[in-house]
Amino acid sequence: MAIGRSPQSSSQTPDQGAARRPSRARGIPEATVARLPLYLRALTALSERSVPTVSSEELAAAAGVNSAKLRKDFSYLGSYGTRGVGYDVEYLVYQISRELGLTQDWPVVIVGIGNLGHALANYGGFASRGFRVAALLDADPNVVGSTAAGLPVRHMDELESIVESQHVSIGVITTPPGAAQQVCDRLVEAGVTSILNFAPTVLTVPDGVDVRKVDLSIELQILAFHEQRKAGEEPDDRAESVLDRAPGPVRAAAAKLRRAAGGSGKGRSAADPAAKDQAAEQARGKSAKGGDGDLSAVMPA
Repeated sequence: MAIGRSPQSSSQTPDQGAARRPSRARGIPEATVARLPLYLRALTALSERSVPTVSSEELAAAAGVNSAKLRKDFSYLGSYGTRGVGYDVEYLVYQISRELGLTQDWPVVIVGIGNLGHALANYGGFASRGFRVAALLDADPNVVGSTAAGLPVRHMDELESIVESQHVSIGVITTPPGAAQQVCDRLVEAGVTSILNFAPTVLTVPDGVDVRKVDLSIELQILAFHEQRKAGEEPDDRAESVLDRAPGPVRAAAAKLRRAAGGSGKGRSAADPAAKDQAAEQARGKSAKGGDGDLSAVMPA
């Protein structure tokens, strides 16, 4: 059996119609694939409440999309619902689960058992969604040998043998950014073809390997952008202390922009020492003349 390919679970009855059904995976747009888990989550909640059918409008609202987009997405699955009745909830749960590959068991390895790795290992939603944590791996001798979610933390030296014996095709990286690419390379060499990356870095992988990135800081930054816009505020330099804590290249770029703005006589922050001195000069000029000073040099452009 090829390394990295998950076999069908021995506890499941083979799908006799699978060989006769043409695969539609290649014909489903990536944007639609990204929304299928949203539909499945909403449908699962309806199923747990014993709701038999749901309209496209109701399901779209529960999934956070518009109904026209939902109907278009479902057309790729070959399901159009029944006019005047809606969609059969249980059927759609099965159909979307099958398209997502959740009707079989997917062994997963988690590499990097720090706080986040522990949290993921203890997440109870994996098993109910078709995923099984096959192994927890780390290179830190102080971590190896401990347990998380009832599983022992094994050394990275066992990675290749675990991937082969457990038929693992999905790896989760929760290491510090400096170690993520090396871990990624080892996963790929071992036969893992799908990677979920929680490390705040971009991974380079060969063709045929899929990477999904989860960066919580980026999501928070996007929310900060929207919060600023909702408050009606314009971007300014009041967050100077944040830039001071940013990585070197970010600080250098910010300083370059401030110098360029200062050269034009606009956009210099009052947090800039030179700007403070100029502000004081302007204030003294205003007091002496009894009129408004020229504030263009100290106010943001």
